[in-house]
Amino acid sequence: MSKKSTTAAAKALGAKPSGLFGDEPRLFYRTENGAMYLGDSLRVLTTEVPSASVDLIVTSPPFGLVRKKDYGNVDAQDYTAWFKPFGHVFKRALKPNGSLVIDIGGAWVPGQPTRSLYHFELLIMLCRDLGFHLAQEFFWWNPAKLPTPAEWVTVRRIRVKDAVNYIWWLSPTAWPRASNRRVQSPYSDSMRDLLKKGYRPKLRPSGHDISEKFSSDNGAAIPPNLIAVANTESNSYYLRYCSQNGLAPHPARFPAEIPEYFIRMLSDPGDLILDPFAGSCVTGEVAERLGRKWICVDIVEEYLKGAIARFSEGPALTQLELFESGPKEPSNTTSYKILHPANLWNCGTQERLPEDGGRRRSLVREGAGVKRHRSRASPRK
Repeated sequence: MSKKSTTAAAKALGAKPSGLFGDEPRLFYRTENGAMYLGDSLRVLTTEVPSASVDLIVTSPPFGLVRKKDYGNVDAQDYTAWFKPFGHVFKRALKPNGSLVIDIGGAWVPGQPTRSLYHFELLIMLCRDLGFHLAQEFFWWNPAKLPTPAEWVTVRRIRVKDAVNYIWWLSPTAWPRASNRRVQSPYSDSMRDLLKKGYRPKLRPSGHDISEKFSSDNGAAIPPNLIAVANTESNSYYLRYCSQNGLAPHPARFPAEIPEYFIRMLSDPGDLILDPFAGSCVTGEVAERLGRKWICVDIVEEYLKGAIARFSEGPALTQLELFESGPKEPSNTTSYKILHPANLWNCGTQERLPEDGGRRRSLVREGAGVKRHRSRASPRK
């Protein structure tokens, strides 16, 4: 990278907010710790971000969906080819022990109840072609996710609700900087009871040898790779700011807890965090609050105009209320209940499975009535 480009990156956090820009990426807004760029993230990362300067890239890129969205998603079948140039610049920008975290949702094959493999193909491309290591896969369960696609889930009832996003945690090395102590969970009631009563070390039937250390009270539990966070934002300062200023809010925002989880686990205060598909700059907001430096990039000016709300006086006060420092008792934290799948297995009668796998719509009984779901191709009975 040229000295000019390095100087530009070094001065980015000290530049003044800018207004409207053309095709050339320009600084849009700055804070004490970070900066928003308006423009193509490929160009920003190539010209404004020095090699091996970023500690963590955490982002939720446009998903490879069948149905087009306002924020400009890419067709699932073309996704890997579209993403590959970004993978190259991500690896160049990351420090050797840095991390790349990608939140990505699944997609359905058009016209049939089967899943696209595009997000798995993306993972394989990043690892096999570009040399990334898969440190671990995470699963974001959104309890508030709607039962979609309706045709397969609520009409024909042949698939279940798709409520999980994949999160790929990758790194240029097999040994990225990380600490799970940053994201520990409160002990469950059963674990607290076990710690109170004590545990006798023994060999389990599974072959696991449970030692005396298992009964040590470490203050909190190591979390699983399932992250349960409902995406239910409906009256935040950000949304009110957009409404008051006639701005369209970004339609695919992830909750702040998702980037915060990985920023806490994979970076230290003062580290540089990058979100190349920033949208409304949720990542930047979290990084600012946690004392990290940050760069957010997006190509839609209206989304960045709305993102400014995240760094004004209002959301700062809201964040202090939502994220108080220090440990919390389990009763004061938000939690989500997952019922055992066998809860309703023996309740009521079971209809016979459709011989055609649900290819044709059929009569669906609901309570005492009958709700008709019939396509033109469906035979009348």
